[in-house]
Amino acid sequence: MIQVKKVIHNILEVSDPDDKFGKTFDIILITLILLNVAALVMETVEPVNAVMGDFFFWFEFYSVIFFSIEYILRLWTITLNPKYSHPVTGRLRYMVSAIALIDLFAILPFFMPFFRIDLRFLRIFRVFRIFRLLKVARYFKALNLMIRVFENKKEELIMMLTFILFMLVLSASLMYYIENAAQPEAFASIPDAMWWGIATLTTVGYGDVYPITPLGQLLGAVIAILGIGFFALPTGILASGFSEEVRKNKEKTNSCPHCGKELPE
Repeated sequence: MIQVKKVIHNILEVSDPDDKFGKTFDIILITLILLNVAALVMETVEPVNAVMGDFFFWFEFYSVIFFSIEYILRLWTITLNPKYSHPVTGRLRYMVSAIALIDLFAILPFFMPFFRIDLRFLRIFRVFRIFRLLKVARYFKALNLMIRVFENKKEELIMMLTFILFMLVLSASLMYYIENAAQPEAFASIPDAMWWGIATLTTVGYGDVYPITPLGQLLGAVIAILGIGFFALPTGILASGFSEEVRKNKEKTNSCPHCGKELPE
């Protein structure tokens, strides 16, 4: 059983160019992912769905079986990775990693109808099938790099997003109390004012809702200027994360694989 586990782990997780089974599995998986995304797009075309609706359903059914088995096998064999060696906590840590969550979201929409869920919510949730495309990330260095950056900088990003949300609520609340008397339809409530806040903080400025009072225009100008800085901060965090990951990769490339010492350029 241990030997079988090692073989499956090598096929699923170990990137060995000489492993024919692993290479074949990678090609099959990537092809199936791309076909699933194509099917997701084409089934929204009514004439095509009317003719191929049954095909789309069964293709989705067998694809989910394949992806589910793949997910279970990855979860079973991941303990061979020293990072997730513990049979319980190791698997739990792997399950909440970015790449494992992508695998989970790729199959979860199919099982949602078996739970008592509002059908309108279910139709929206089915869009998450597009996560199957992100499963390809494990086969491309650039996408893997992006995932590592988000994992390493998640605390800073969460902090910034929380602060941006606070600014959105604050600016919408202030604008509501300033503009509600002058524009009761446009700023009927704080949630309605949040639409203006989002458009202003992101500096998009759609122009469908805007302040007309002098105090409201002054506040809008201040919020617009602050929005430029606030939304630039996550960009800076991600840029520094990419820079760190590129530097780490370069250090690994320039070091000896046996002793770890830096090699002369």
